[in-house]
Amino acid sequence: MKVLVIWRLLTVGGVNAGWRNRSLYFKQHGVHTEFLYTTDHGGLHIMQDVAPVYLTKDEQEIIEIIKGNAYDAIIVVDTGAAFKWIKKANYQGPVIVEARTPELIKLIPHLKKFRGIKPASIIVPSQFQKRLVSILAEGIPINVIYNGLDTSFFRPLSTEEIDLKNAPVLPKDKKIIGWIGRVDKRKNWPMLIEIAKWIKSERDDIEIWLIGGAHSIQREEFAAKWQEEQLSDIIKWFPVIPYQQMPHVYAKIRQSGGCTLATTKSESFGNTFIESMGCGVPVVASKIMPITELVVQGETGLLFSGHNVQDAVKQLYVILDNPALHQHMSQAAIDHVQHTFAIHIVADKYVDLLRKIYQLEKGSDGEVNSP
Repeated sequence: MKVLVIWRLLTVGGVNAGWRNRSLYFKQHGVHTEFLYTTDHGGLHIMQDVAPVYLTKDEQEIIEIIKGNAYDAIIVVDTGAAFKWIKKANYQGPVIVEARTPELIKLIPHLKKFRGIKPASIIVPSQFQKRLVSILAEGIPINVIYNGLDTSFFRPLSTEEIDLKNAPVLPKDKKIIGWIGRVDKRKNWPMLIEIAKWIKSERDDIEIWLIGGAHSIQREEFAAKWQEEQLSDIIKWFPVIPYQQMPHVYAKIRQSGGCTLATTKSESFGNTFIESMGCGVPVVASKIMPITELVVQGETGLLFSGHNVQDAVKQLYVILDNPALHQHMSQAAIDHVQHTFAIHIVADKYVDLLRKIYQLEKGSDGEVNSP
C-alpha cells in the first residue's frame, strides 16, 4: 500500500514524532508512507530520513501530487482545507481523518466540512479524544489507536552509551527536571515559571531543563519572564535539541535521579510521556485525561491536582528525594511502555485498519469505489 498523510504543520511535536515511528514500522509491513505539509516549523529533520516529504502551500502543486502518485489511501490530520484539494484532484480512494487537536473549538474547522467526501474512519489517539470528537462527528466510525514508540530507540541507555559531550550537559550534584515541548499557552509555561520560583526559594540541588520552543509563538514572552524573574540559574533553556539526541537527554535526567514535568492544560495524547517512561524516567503531570490513560499513578509517575503549583512541587520532591522509589518507578515505566505503547503493538492495529478499509472500498473488479 501507498499512503499519503496530509497535515498543515511540520513541527517537532508529538504528531510528527508519532508518525515517524509509525512510518518506519509501516515500511516493514509493506505500507509506504508519504507526507504533505504546508508549513515548516522546524520539524523537517524528524521526517526527511524516514519517508518522502512534500512541503508546499501551492494548491495546484498539491492537487498534482495527489493525482500523480496513485495513493491507496489518504490520511488527513487536522487540515480542513485538504478535503477541497482531494475533491479537486478527483481522488477516488478511501480517506481517513485523524483528529489530534485537543480543543473542541479548534477541532471544528477540521471536522465541520468534508466537501462531499465521506471519511471511512476517524482515528484518535486516546479515549479522551474519542469523547471530544464524538460531539462533532456523526455516522463515522471512530477508532482509538495510541501513538506508538520505537522502544529500540527510546530505551534506557547504559552509562557507557550516553552522549555526555553534547548539550545539555549534566551538572554535578543536581537532580534534573525535564520540561519538554512548545512554549505556548496550552503547554502552560507560566506554571513552569511558578514551580521554578517555588523550588528556587527552597533548595539549590535541582535544575530544570526546558527542551524546545525555538519556533513557539510565545518564546519571546517566555524569555522576557524567565529573565525578569531571574530564573536562568535554575531553568536552563535548550530551544533546539535534535530529535535523535532525545534518548540521551532522557538518559541524563534518569542518571541524575530526576523526572520529567508536564504542566499542560490539555492533550490529545502526549508523546513526551511515553518517550520519558520508555527511557526509564518517571513523569509528574496534572491528573487530567488523557494523561491518566498514559501515566500509572504511583507506579510510573505521580499526578498532581489540577494546576496546583504547591501540589506539583510536592509530587516532584517525592520522586527526587526517594532514590528507591525513583528506581522502582523507572523500571515500572519501562515495562509499562513496552507492554502498552511499543510500536509493534499499536501500529499493527493501524495497519490492520488501513487494509480493512482499503479492501472494503474495493469493488469486485478490483477498482476502488468512489467514497
